[in-house]
Amino acid sequence: MLIRKKLPLSLQVFIGVSIGTFLGVVFGTESYLSGFLKNETLGQLGMLVIRLLKTLATPLIFVAILDAFIHTEINFRHGGRLLGICGFNLMVAMFIGLTIMNVFTPGESWTNHISELTAQLSPEAAKTIVKMIPEGVTLNPLKNVMSYIPENMLDPFIKNNVISVILMALLIGSALRYVKHHAYVGDNTGIHLLEKLITETYHVLLQMLSWVILAIPFAITGVVAQVVGKSGLSIFILLSIFLVTLLAGLFIHSLIYYPLMASVVGRMPIKRYFSGGADAILMGFSTNSSLATVPVTLRCLTEKMNVSTRSSRLSVLIGTNLNNDGIILYEAMTALFLAQALGFNLELSQQLLIVAAAVMVGAGVSGIPEAGLIALPLVLSTIGLSEQLIIALIPLIATIDWIIARCRSVVNVMSDMLVAILLDRFEDKEISAN
Repeated sequence: MLIRKKLPLSLQVFIGVSIGTFLGVVFGTESYLSGFLKNETLGQLGMLVIRLLKTLATPLIFVAILDAFIHTEINFRHGGRLLGICGFNLMVAMFIGLTIMNVFTPGESWTNHISELTAQLSPEAAKTIVKMIPEGVTLNPLKNVMSYIPENMLDPFIKNNVISVILMALLIGSALRYVKHHAYVGDNTGIHLLEKLITETYHVLLQMLSWVILAIPFAITGVVAQVVGKSGLSIFILLSIFLVTLLAGLFIHSLIYYPLMASVVGRMPIKRYFSGGADAILMGFSTNSSLATVPVTLRCLTEKMNVSTRSSRLSVLIGTNLNNDGIILYEAMTALFLAQALGFNLELSQQLLIVAAAVMVGAGVSGIPEAGLIALPLVLSTIGLSEQLIIALIPLIATIDWIIARCRSVVNVMSDMLVAILLDRFEDKEISAN
């Protein structure tokens, strides 16, 4: 009896992207199959699946953090390592971005051509994007932190505010552990039942997500077909210099720095880093969401890369909003590119101000679809651009943001994987030293 081996998820996703690109290029926005199908319809159906994946990812993060407090030891030392690794990765990302922008000054290629470029595009998209900036997201770090504190316990889930969900899970998990070991005298039956309920809920959510993931390749076909069919590929030629500049920064950080760090510091072979994480990398590219990719990233780390459950959960669940190298690198490089195009001669201190703004805004809009593009107007305001000029410039970026956004998501996913690998390596060294 011939047994067919199931195709790896990464290959299924690649096939879905290829078919979607073909349908988008060939049929564009026109109907086909005797008028029965349109790429727009396929895209809408595909987004239903991806939306469901994001919906389930948020409660998964909440319950998984609680489950981690039950079964693993997480303390301030582990949190300090997480912050240190994320901070170092961010510094490297900013070094790469600033080096590219200051050595090659690619934005100068657009000097005296801004009017020509903006004339070919409608500013309506920019007006929509500016209006989409979430309330409460500012360049003030204290106000951004305050926005993470929910008014009630249901609010974070209703608004899908991942940072607030993580903070609540950390607080509840810490309280649960404290009550179990210190504050409660007598029968712990209720606590044990609560722990069992949390663990079983975690496994139920994983099963639900595994069913949704089965439909992902088909969803990706529709989403890619709709995006390519609507935007086309010709816009790449018009904005090629900007596209190459941004992708160069993202690719150097993700395809050179991450694997080298995983190999040299994390002691994980480069081949294994890419092969073991292929499902998560392609999933992030296709869904344009590191949040929606969380279940696959966890599975890649624990099952294919043999990273401990504690390190994987600490990085992917708790640290997911710290591992935003892709968004922050994009924000800073885009702002510097446009500043050069407009003839602004920014000093290093002014460039670092843009970097700081990108960090603050990137954290403030994490978990929001198209977060990088939505946050861009706030970052551009730090170089003194008026709202009218920002509205004129955003369409230049928005027309090709769909491909850059997917690359940003890949960077964020690969950052999650690297942080987990490094946390695991440091933990092994600590155990060996003892």
